[in-house]
Amino acid sequence: MADRVTVIGWDGSPLTPAATSALSAATLVAGAPHHLALSDVPAGAERIRLGSVDLAARRIAGHRGTAVVLADGDPGFFGVVRTLRAPAYGLEVEVVPAVSAVATAFARAGMPWDDAQVVVAHRRTLRRAVNVCRAHTKVAVLTSPGAGPAELALLLDGVHRTFVICEELGTDRESITVLTSDRAADHVWRDPNVVIVIGGTQAPAEGSGWLAGREPGYPQELRGWALRSEEYGEDLADGETSGLRAAQLARLGPRPGDLVWDIGSGSGALAVEAARFGAAVIAVDASADACVRNTAAARRFGVQLQVVHGQAPHVLEDLPEPDVVRIGGGGAPVVQACVDRRPERIVTHAQNRDDAEAVARTLGEGGYAVECSLFQTVDLDPAGEWEERRRSVVFLVTGRRKELATRDPRT
Repeated sequence: MADRVTVIGWDGSPLTPAATSALSAATLVAGAPHHLALSDVPAGAERIRLGSVDLAARRIAGHRGTAVVLADGDPGFFGVVRTLRAPAYGLEVEVVPAVSAVATAFARAGMPWDDAQVVVAHRRTLRRAVNVCRAHTKVAVLTSPGAGPAELALLLDGVHRTFVICEELGTDRESITVLTSDRAADHVWRDPNVVIVIGGTQAPAEGSGWLAGREPGYPQELRGWALRSEEYGEDLADGETSGLRAAQLARLGPRPGDLVWDIGSGSGALAVEAARFGAAVIAVDASADACVRNTAAARRFGVQLQVVHGQAPHVLEDLPEPDVVRIGGGGAPVVQACVDRRPERIVTHAQNRDDAEAVARTLGEGGYAVECSLFQTVDLDPAGEWEERRRSVVFLVTGRRKELATRDPRT
């Protein structure tokens, strides 16, 4: 094992005395090509080009001597420190940080960033990073080859955002470009870079922030979820009652990075509440009036919804891939169209047993584990004689993709 491992962050500024001292004593130096070209790297040190961090960590673990790892920005912020400290390698590291690329990008843009989401985009996580950009008004994306500004823009199709694209921060080739997302796909961008993605419905302001990244934007009086009909300004239909919404949201489990389809979104109540959990949401309805209500609800609650006017299942063909789907109407044909897109979970309801059986059969034949419940809610009037105000009875049907439903939770 290396006698000493120092991780040095580099942001283009001259190295600190502590970094210079550690680097001068190194017998092994790992870093990107532009790091290894620095004049401070000892001529006799073994050099490792930092492609795979895991491979470099194994080499460092087997090295007898003093090792230094050079990394851009703050190596403890989505950087190499996490991998180097993994139990598999047994490395104890000292860290000399620099200004993170995200902090530098926001400084170049002249913007605060304590209210920004920060995500890493590579080929495996690009779609989830895009969903965060759909769901939030300010996101910093740390990009990688194949998951850069052009790819972000292509997957954001239909959602307008402004991109602040920061290329090669801290070098003499540094470049800052501001343009709309619909134009970003027409350019070739240099890696590495940071993209600040801005835009969407602003949440109501409530003084200065206190929680980095994700302060709830809705007013205090709207705390909670599965809110009553009055909060949406209308008497909601049986398929949108607060109890049913609570059960559907519990089964969907929307979270940051997810894309939720809400088909037959009606008032927008479930779509808004899924968005308040941090998920990206596309609300689909065949009624133009419902689409207007969805947009108004999103504005009132300060969340981001992409509202699509059209008739399912045909309108679903051009939508991006969902993680979870709630179906408010359309029966087995719409369920089949969703099954074909293979989301993790599909939740719907039916007014009678025949329709519930048809939906359950479609889910089962499509490779989903099916759960069905008879769901009844009764609203009572506690101010009077506890008279019954309203009764709603529906069949709640949930499908979970079988390979996920049977997975051992310990793995």
